[in-house]
Amino acid sequence: MAGRRRTFCMECRKETAYALHKTLITKTIREKEYQFLITTAYCKECGCEVGVKGILDYNAKEIDEQFRKAEGIISTDEIEKLGKIYNLGKAPLSMALGFGEVTITRYLAGQIPSKEYSDIMRAALSNTKVMRELLESNRDKLADAAYRKAVSAIEELDALFSVPSKMLMVISYVFEQLGEVTPLALQKILYFVQGLYFSKYEIPLFDDNCQAWVHGPVYAEIYDMFSSFRYDPIDDPRFELLKGKSTNLNEKEREVINLVVNTFGIYGGKVLEKITHRENPWIDAREGYLENEPSQEEISKEAIKDYFVSVRTKYDLNTESGIMDYIHNMLDQA
Repeated sequence: MAGRRRTFCMECRKETAYALHKTLITKTIREKEYQFLITTAYCKECGCEVGVKGILDYNAKEIDEQFRKAEGIISTDEIEKLGKIYNLGKAPLSMALGFGEVTITRYLAGQIPSKEYSDIMRAALSNTKVMRELLESNRDKLADAAYRKAVSAIEELDALFSVPSKMLMVISYVFEQLGEVTPLALQKILYFVQGLYFSKYEIPLFDDNCQAWVHGPVYAEIYDMFSSFRYDPIDDPRFELLKGKSTNLNEKEREVINLVVNTFGIYGGKVLEKITHRENPWIDAREGYLENEPSQEEISKEAIKDYFVSVRTKYDLNTESGIMDYIHNMLDQA
């Protein structure tokens, strides 16, 4: 549908320019009525709907995605990630889940799973314990090589996600809100979440301690988890396992994370690094170190608390505008 956006209009009897719009349609699927927003093309000259190459396939994809969302059905992308996460091909994955040998192949070709089978796949996608139980239940259906590969993948995943659960909840929620984030930016966002939560409630949101590295405050375990991405956005099917872990965050915790995401979160990692380099917790912990000299000096939670409590006396940290005032002031000094 991309390109010069011209097509033949049956009403005008000539090639004309067209525009794309969203149209609400009603369809009945399995004796149940649904409403879908699909993309339609209209002639710019007469306003009539026109046909565009590829639009019917695109509409089918739109309807499929919206239907699955409405019914809570797993997507084909998620099913693909399930196989990648546990290092299993289509047939072995089907057998490991307790399905027929060609079931996953059919699902990846577009067949919509039942809610029961969808829930099984979703559970395995979000919890390695569930997948391990399924593997053991269906052990006799799997070749030894496939079984060992899946067990090895589970062990690697469990090691990767061995950080405290509260930190994983916060990371999961940040991913949900931002969609895309680099390891550097994530580190600073976690630090600011801790700082703002401290300033408001005078207790830490999570117990993890950060260190004063050259590029600002860093949570070492989180660095290890995402180090392979360096300065690139975090994108790996394994991190699908983080989805949904944020559900146990309470309203107070979500409120503070939202404030940070909507303010600090609009900046890149290097900008956030500059801000932390103007703040006392990092500066004091780096005392005696050269500018680019590595260190693993701990930034105490007490230092973070004291600093952000003092910031709250000057800025309204309960509002996005107050936080933005603080950010602008720190960047002006950088």
